[in-house]
Amino acid sequence: MSARRSKTKFTQIHVSIPVLVLAEFDHTLAFNDSRSKKITNLIKDHLESDTEGLSIYSNEELLEVIQFRLEKDSPEDVLIESLLKIFTK
Repeated sequence: MSARRSKTKFTQIHVSIPVLVLAEFDHTLAFNDSRSKKITNLIKDHLESDTEGLSIYSNEELLEVIQFRLEKDSPEDVLIESLLKIFTK
């Protein structure tokens, strides 16, 4: 029986990460999980995320969006209001 062939081309890369970070990452993997597959999925998720779109907003605009999600006069709301005052000075 021949081995299954994939049309997807792969490459190996070398990255340096702290040993403890890798150990924590490996601890999240199940016995049958592939480290390479998990890292590939994390990279894909990062590429598909729209976080870079946030760079078009000012600090004040971002804080206002966060504040809108909070309950009025909650500690978090008061903190965001203080930050907004600092940024608008």
